[in-house]
Amino acid sequence: MAKLPDESFRDTIGTISEEGKRVWMFPKKPSGKFYDQRKIVSYVLLAMLATFPFIKINGNQFVLLNVIDRKFNIFGFTFWPQDFYLVVISMIVGVVFVTLFTVAFGRIFCGWICPQTIFMEMVFRRIDYWIDGDRGAQIRLAKQKWNGEKIRKRMLKWFIYFIISFLIANVFLSYIIGSDSVLAMVKEGPANNWSTLIALLIFTGVFYFVFAWFREQVCIIACPYGRLQGVLLDNKSIIVAYDHVRGERTQGRARYRKDQDREELGIGDCIDCKQCVNVCPTGIDIRNGTQLECVNCTACIDECDHIMESIDLPKGLIRYASEDEIVKKAKFKFTPRMKGYTAVLFILIGLLCGLLFLRNDVEATILRLPGQTFEHKGENISNVYTFKIVNKTAKDFEKIHFKIVHPEGKVIVVGNPVLKIEKGEYAQGTLFVEINPAFLDSYKTNVKIEVYDGDELVETTTTNFLGPRNFN
Repeated sequence: MAKLPDESFRDTIGTISEEGKRVWMFPKKPSGKFYDQRKIVSYVLLAMLATFPFIKINGNQFVLLNVIDRKFNIFGFTFWPQDFYLVVISMIVGVVFVTLFTVAFGRIFCGWICPQTIFMEMVFRRIDYWIDGDRGAQIRLAKQKWNGEKIRKRMLKWFIYFIISFLIANVFLSYIIGSDSVLAMVKEGPANNWSTLIALLIFTGVFYFVFAWFREQVCIIACPYGRLQGVLLDNKSIIVAYDHVRGERTQGRARYRKDQDREELGIGDCIDCKQCVNVCPTGIDIRNGTQLECVNCTACIDECDHIMESIDLPKGLIRYASEDEIVKKAKFKFTPRMKGYTAVLFILIGLLCGLLFLRNDVEATILRLPGQTFEHKGENISNVYTFKIVNKTAKDFEKIHFKIVHPEGKVIVVGNPVLKIEKGEYAQGTLFVEINPAFLDSYKTNVKIEVYDGDELVETTTTNFLGPRNFN
């Protein structure tokens, strides 16, 4: 039976001291196979984040989340408030996917994809290493008195932090109001856009606060996903795990001694060098098992593999593994719980794809004006309506007009009878529908109206038409 690492086990947050004060993290600069792979993934994702607002497809911004005008572009396709049900289903799909991924593979999202982790570890933390040095140098600088060297390094680092935070704020603003609007404001200058500049500086301050001071506390305190993983993980989930069976064996850990057969003596392969702790960005000891602060960044895997290689012991003491694999040597299995999540995920994806295919490029809404009854217009009965036509396509509509299909009648648009609707825009107004009482089925008749762009039918809609109860 392996001896569990109970001497150093703790049940408090690693970034808070016994006195309740924050423990500032100075992680060692990571290096290794996983770190190199994370850098590639992170820089690709950063490039995507920075370029998506400036990519255009058929004149539409590739990704736009304009909450103000309630206009959203996803991969060049425009979505309006009428398509909100698609957004809801997409969010549910995302939640189920992350849930399934967490059940199977732990918090890989946090360590490899989360924007907070990518910006913190691949941008701001690397600035720390460049200006302040590695872990030891950072600790010495933090304890150092405020002399010329410390002031120079701190001012340079804080200035770079501010510039990067300001650029991030501009990129996020491009997602909200559109890259064209942001570029236009840059050309006009801040003097003509004070309100936008103030908003930018506020968001810059938020990003600066998060990455310069709050840092890993976002993952530990603010992010709900860290709490969610506690109810999602089980012994079959693949996580960044310490092999306590091999690391402890029967006699526990011991310092490394050359020419010592540790397995024969029952000594664990862990030499208690604490390098896995020093390299951890949240300051935990992975040897204590799965913990709230662990974001599966794999820095401890790379560091432990390097130590094992240097003392000629097998790598993988810390690795991607499940508790069942470590204790029972059980291979990964697709559990019934995973199958259930997968089934739900495929159903939701199928539903979403079906709704996307059924989604109309043009949406016309014609509603009878509330509180209004019918009017007599000569021999005809007239009802007044409001209409709204949304152009979800990437082309302009030059000659939008209406034609009543059933029953026989005519449509009179207030103002210009022929409308022009540019791509991604909408038109609204008032119209009258006039029908001879002879064609009415009852006092409330369903009316079918077609919307044309020139000779092309672009949408068909229905509405109610009110007539006299004694129409016969």
